[in-house]
Amino acid sequence: MVESCIIHPVGIVRRRGETAWIEVFGPYRDAMLGLEGFSHIQVIFWFHENDTAEIRRTLRVHPRKDPSNPLTGVFATHSPKRPNLIGLTRCRITGIDGSRIAIDAIDARDGSPVIDIKCFIPDVQPPEDVRVPDWV
Repeated sequence: MVESCIIHPVGIVRRRGETAWIEVFGPYRDAMLGLEGFSHIQVIFWFHENDTAEIRRTLRVHPRKDPSNPLTGVFATHSPKRPNLIGLTRCRITGIDGSRIAIDAIDARDGSPVIDIKCFIPDVQPPEDVRVPDWV
């Protein structure tokens, strides 16, 4: 069983007011080839300002920080409190310039390390096969 792994950030989230972009680090710039053909990306990032031993031990939360929602395991929520502080969000690409990917918005903070970027390809699975709890 693997007990740890090493992750190397490929870039960093930058935010200035309503403007957001991802600055891809030089060694990973070649990985951007072809990205201009996509309208959206999935950005995987690290909740770097949340990284405490206490937060990593949090396994149950009230979804959306609403105590009227049932206590739920973090794997069944989008809570930033989790054993590994990995965030995932879909962003619309508004432009690409060199190593900068301009995006419409992101729920990561300025300075959040970007772990990976994946092009967004819509699922082929019909929506009627999707099930979510009532609190969603």
